[in-house]
Amino acid sequence: MKERLVIVPTYNEIENIGNLVEAVMDLPMEIDLLVVDDHSPDGTGLKIKELKRIYKDRLHLLERPGKLGLGTAYIMGFKWALDQGYHYICEMDADFSHDPADLPRLFNACNHDRADVAIGSRYISGVTVINWPISRVLISYFASVYVRLITRMKVRDATAGFVCYRRKVLETISPDMIKFKGYAFQIEMKFKAWKYGFRVVELPVIFTDRREGTSKMSGKIVNEAVWGVVRMKVASWFTRYSRPEERPD
Repeated sequence: MKERLVIVPTYNEIENIGNLVEAVMDLPMEIDLLVVDDHSPDGTGLKIKELKRIYKDRLHLLERPGKLGLGTAYIMGFKWALDQGYHYICEMDADFSHDPADLPRLFNACNHDRADVAIGSRYISGVTVINWPISRVLISYFASVYVRLITRMKVRDATAGFVCYRRKVLETISPDMIKFKGYAFQIEMKFKAWKYGFRVVELPVIFTDRREGTSKMSGKIVNEAVWGVVRMKVASWFTRYSRPEERPD
């Protein structure tokens, strides 16, 4: 079974993707990388194809016909990772807001420390965000407060996109059953892992606003998160959460 994979969705990340691939490949821990590219017009996918000649079996690419949403990109990546037999699967952004040097800590939390889900958290040790305007910091911080109030989930950074999952978590949740397509996808994944009784831990990381390119955040994404959390909580009242080993044949 293959060991560790990090999934990176991309759309117009040509300024960052080459450096990111190099940073991941140079880590002391061997980690494979899967890029899910939404037909970036700036040539991000073509850059990955060039780099595959260097990194061969460690760098992979899935191409989609256009922008189909962050959540669906990760779902495609999760299904591919499960099919390929990876045991630990991590997700991260392409823009260096998540430091690749933190990846070994996340993988080790799931491997050696027996966590099922390890979150790179901006809010577990104060607020560790760099170069964001205060308005965006407040929106992000209170979004997680809002999620905790509605769901009662004990996660301080519910919208974090720097997360490592053990294989059994993704098999239990079943990626095809995830409903949200945008950033609310991150909330739904954590909520379902928590409801299934998996051990969720948060590790402090420093989040730095993107170095290059432009943000993909929009009002539609925020709206999905606000109202989607309420719908998700209500739906959970009518759902039985049991792990595969606990389910009757």
